[in-house]
Amino acid sequence: MVAPIRKPFRPSLENLPSPASGRGAGGEGGLEDIVQTDDFKSICSHPRPFPKGEGTIFLIITTAIFLAAGAHVGLAQQQPIVEKPDPPDLTHPSSSGDRSTISILDDKGRPVMRYRHADVRMKPYVDRLFTPGGVQVLRDSAPDHPHHHGLMFALSVDGVDFWGEVGRGYGKQVQREIGDVKTASQNGVRRVHFAQTLDWVGPESDKPLLIERRKIGEYRAEDLGATLIEWNSILQAPPGKESIKLTGHHYFGLGMRFVESMDRDGRFFNSDDRQGEVVRGDERLTPAKWCAYTAKADGRPVTIALFDHPDNLRHPARMFTMSKPFAYLSATMNEWKEPVVVKAGEPLELRYAAALWDGEVDKAAVERLYRRWLKL
Repeated sequence: MVAPIRKPFRPSLENLPSPASGRGAGGEGGLEDIVQTDDFKSICSHPRPFPKGEGTIFLIITTAIFLAAGAHVGLAQQQPIVEKPDPPDLTHPSSSGDRSTISILDDKGRPVMRYRHADVRMKPYVDRLFTPGGVQVLRDSAPDHPHHHGLMFALSVDGVDFWGEVGRGYGKQVQREIGDVKTASQNGVRRVHFAQTLDWVGPESDKPLLIERRKIGEYRAEDLGATLIEWNSILQAPPGKESIKLTGHHYFGLGMRFVESMDRDGRFFNSDDRQGEVVRGDERLTPAKWCAYTAKADGRPVTIALFDHPDNLRHPARMFTMSKPFAYLSATMNEWKEPVVVKAGEPLELRYAAALWDGEVDKAAVERLYRRWLKL
């Protein structure tokens, strides 16, 4: 049998694919159609000598085809990449709890903090807070000051004291709503948080003197090197009141009482290396964007810092510190000297963070984490 004579393959330049569309100049016959033709397949599968001059023409045309294809792929690669959130780590639950507490857990299922939101005497608070290595640093209701509850937030509102508890005449933070714990991960950072609504009520009436929307959460990422807890409070006047006045003692604000073993041989330091104003004894108020305390908790050195956000009223905060007869740290607005007036329809938002490290860290390490927090 005589083999059929095949005609030389001569694709037209008019049918080369367009880089932008991947199709031919006429809208059809693009790269996909050319490479699927019998002639093109035959040439690729059964190479043979070209008539004089046609080999050069074929080489030029096929080179143009693949250059066009490369341009098409290059354009596709230049399309903007839509950043998608990282999926949360579901190996372990992010939280646990019961009818009165919420615990945030790390990626290994270990406790990071516990928040007591119900069944409390006068105010919700964080009663347990851990370093990455598992050292618990908070003391709750010490015999010398039973109203000191771990990490807590309290002020005086229109003359009613919400800091103290023992005796009569103190206000109470009443829970109206507690939200579900939410978890999200993005760009390598996991955030676990929950929200709570509180009515601050006086001793003589159930009508709120102040309404607070509180949000507490934890950030976790490999580069943080510390436990990082955020505390947000939005304070607003209740319906029917034109304004409220916030005052209090020099230590009122977001305060932290440490375990008893940390009351000995500790050291405070702050962002600006300031000594601050002496109020009484060794109690000081120091303007600083952050203040840290390092001591040994049951024999293990730890460092703890409070961060004040630049958007907060009267930033930098007046950081209250004392070391005798016990150690205490709080972030205040200096409201003992300058009362804060919150008008109706103009809520006051406060954003703080607490950071915990294993070991004694230096000022540079605290500053790095503070700057990292501001970007979260």
